[in-house]
Amino acid sequence: MFTGIIEEIGTVKGIQRGEKSCILSIQAKSIMDDVRVGDSIATNGVCLTATTVSPNGFTADVMAETLRRSSLGDLKPGSHVNLERAMQMNGRFGGHIVSGHIDGTGKIAAMDKEDNAVWVKIACDDNLLKYIIEKGSIAMDGISLTVAKVTACDFSVSIIPHTKDETTLLSKKIGDRVNLENDMVGKYIEHFMHFGDAPAKKEKKSGLSMDTLMENGFM
Repeated sequence: MFTGIIEEIGTVKGIQRGEKSCILSIQAKSIMDDVRVGDSIATNGVCLTATTVSPNGFTADVMAETLRRSSLGDLKPGSHVNLERAMQMNGRFGGHIVSGHIDGTGKIAAMDKEDNAVWVKIACDDNLLKYIIEKGSIAMDGISLTVAKVTACDFSVSIIPHTKDETTLLSKKIGDRVNLENDMVGKYIEHFMHFGDAPAKKEKKSGLSMDTLMENGFM
């Protein structure tokens, strides 16, 4: 579990590509002081398991499903990535509940500066947009952000200078993909509301009846 508060910007040092998967080598420093093999590290919002660790970084396996759902397949050596270690139980909950399980990707449609902030508009499919509400939370490339505007085809967030300096978001260009994780509360509510819509399984009849009981001396 994560909070969407980025701890460090790492650098992709290498990518070993398989037929449908890959192994990422990520250079990092400040987060590595207590990382162990098997620990979870959100990388651009994707929960990855560290398979090797050193004082200078870690490696992680990325399976085909993750590459299909996320923008990790767009990475190349030299790409910068947002990193966050899994939340500690005694830590501050500075962002919102982030699982690191990406729902899909959106594309940056516009960037507009307004005084000390930058508005970023993201276009995405309806299956993601339906969970996004004004003043709700969204995890974008692992960054916990507040949704400022929503339309029928996109949504917008406003980026403060601290977020600009501590994440990779504003280094991206128009048309670049970003990983999106919707607020899980909304997804669970939808599931609970529609769970009973599926046809109920027919109960298997036992053949037991009042007449059968009487015929066999039980009544």
